[in-house]
Amino acid sequence: MNRTCVLLFACVLAANLPIWARPVNYDESKVGPYTLEDPLTFADGTKLKTPAEWPKRRAEILGIFAREMYGVEPPRPEAVVTETFESGETLAGLGVREQVRMWFKADKSGPHVDWLVVRPSMAKGPVPAIIQLNYYGNHEFLTDEEVVVSDGWLADEKDGSVKIEKNCTSEKTRGRLRRTDQRYSFPVETILARGYAFMTAAYGEIAIDPDYKKHDMETLPYSCGLFLLWGERDESRTDNPTALGAWAWAISRAVDYAERSDALDAKRIVVTGCSRLGKAALLAAARDERIAVCVPNQTGNGGVPLAKRDFGENVYREIEMFPHWFCKAYRKYVDNEQAMKFDQHLLLSSIAPRALLVQGYTKPWFDPKGEWLSCRAASPAWEFLGLPGLPKVEEPECFSTVAIGPRLGYVRRTGRHGISGWDWNWLLDFTDGVFYKDMQQRSAR
Repeated sequence: MNRTCVLLFACVLAANLPIWARPVNYDESKVGPYTLEDPLTFADGTKLKTPAEWPKRRAEILGIFAREMYGVEPPRPEAVVTETFESGETLAGLGVREQVRMWFKADKSGPHVDWLVVRPSMAKGPVPAIIQLNYYGNHEFLTDEEVVVSDGWLADEKDGSVKIEKNCTSEKTRGRLRRTDQRYSFPVETILARGYAFMTAAYGEIAIDPDYKKHDMETLPYSCGLFLLWGERDESRTDNPTALGAWAWAISRAVDYAERSDALDAKRIVVTGCSRLGKAALLAAARDERIAVCVPNQTGNGGVPLAKRDFGENVYREIEMFPHWFCKAYRKYVDNEQAMKFDQHLLLSSIAPRALLVQGYTKPWFDPKGEWLSCRAASPAWEFLGLPGLPKVEEPECFSTVAIGPRLGYVRRTGRHGISGWDWNWLLDFTDGVFYKDMQQRSAR
C-alpha cells in the first residue's frame, strides 16, 4: 500500500451517536427477553421443507447482513495476478517459505498485498492450508531475515506490547509470534508437522484500522488500501463495503491463490483469526463456500455473540469505536437491538453444511454465554442438512471440549485475549476430524 495516501486528520467521531446510549450491561438479571429468527424459516414466514431450499435461505441471510450490518461484498477483482518474489527453506529445512505479491489488475497497477506461504517440505502432495490475516506483519511469524517487513499502516497495540512508530512496524518485531510471553502465538513447527501449510498477510495492507480516539473515521479508512480498487464511495448508500468486508474479501483472494497452487489443497481450506480478524474470518467463510472449515477466535460482539442479549459489548460501543467495520444501516440499531430482524446465529448458520468451531473467551465484555447461545441457535441448520450439530450438552466450562462436535463445536478458555497454544491444538484436532477419517490417512499424504 502506498503510505503517502494515508493522512492523519483531526479527531472526530464517525457516527452521530445519541448521547443517551446506555452503558455496558454485565448483570445477567438485566438481560431482557428477546426473540431469535429461525435459520430454517424464510423472512416471509415460510418454513424450509427440504435441504434443497437451504441455498436460497442462505443467500437470503447473507443479503440481510450485507444490507444491515457488514455492507455489500466488494466486487470481484479485474484479475488476481501473483508473483513469487522470494522463496527458500525455513525451520532448518523442515519448511518451504514463499513470499507472494498479489495485484488485482492485469497490469499490476494499483494496490497490492504481500502473502507469506509456508508449507512442510516433506509433503508428498498438496496439503491443507490455514489462512489468516495478521496484525503487525508477516515478518513476525518467522525469524528469517528474508521475510519482508510490511509497509501497511498500523495502529499501536492497545496493551502496549507492540510499539508501532508513526504507524509503521519494524525489524524490532521480527519473529515476535514465536516468543512465549505474547498473548498471540503461532506454533509454526507444530502446524507444519501436522501436515498443514499456512498463508498470511498483514491486514493493514488491505484496509487500515485507525483509532477512533485519534483519527478521522469518516474518510481515513476508505482512503487507502484495497478501497482504491472500488472507486469513489456513494455516501447516499447505507450498505457500502466496510473494512470487515475488505478483510474478508482478501481472504477469498488467498483462496483464489490456493486454487492455482500445486502445493496447496484448495478443497481443504481453513480460515481463522482472532478478535476483529476472527470476525473477518467468519464473514469470509459465510460468503465463500470454497472455505471448508472456519475457526473464529474470540470475536467479540459483531462476530459470534448475540446482539439482542444485551450483555457485554453492545451496538453503540461497536459503532462508537469501530464505525468503519460496519455499514451505515447498522447505526439504526444503537440502543435498538430488539428491532433487528437478524442476529449473529444466522451468520453462523450460513456456514452449514461446512464445518465451524467457535473459540470463545471468558471475559464478560465478550459475552461468553451469548457465544454459546448463538452456536446453539445456529445448530438446527446442520441438523436439517443431515449432519451432526452442536453436541447435546450443557454450557461447557472453560477448557472443556465436550461441546466440540464433528461439524459444529464450541470451546472457551481463560487467560489473555489472543490465539494461544490451546486454541491451535483445538483447531488442528477439529480440522483433522473434518478432513480425515483416521490418522493413517493423514500420515499417508
